[in-house]
Amino acid sequence: MKCETVPGKRKNHQVKIFTLSTCGWCKKTKELLKALDVQYEYIDVDTLTGEDLVEAHEEVKRYNPYRTYPTIIIDNGNHIILGFNEKEIKEKLGK
Repeated sequence: MKCETVPGKRKNHQVKIFTLSTCGWCKKTKELLKALDVQYEYIDVDTLTGEDLVEAHEEVKRYNPYRTYPTIIIDNGNHIILGFNEKEIKEKLGK
């Protein structure tokens, strides 16, 4: 399963988000991370097929049993944020 990487100057946290390409809150999350100049990886789950889709669902379920989007994973699961929560995102990323 391939992640897309969005470059940013702030690389002190590993950030991975699982999103849906049509989700407004997912888009807001991506915009916030970009505005904060945070490097992050994302996967638009609804664009996947086959084994990649199964793998993405399993990984999201590991961190978020409800499988809601966006699911934000910071530092390999040390911090998990479910949904768009600007205050919490900034807090966990030290902004």
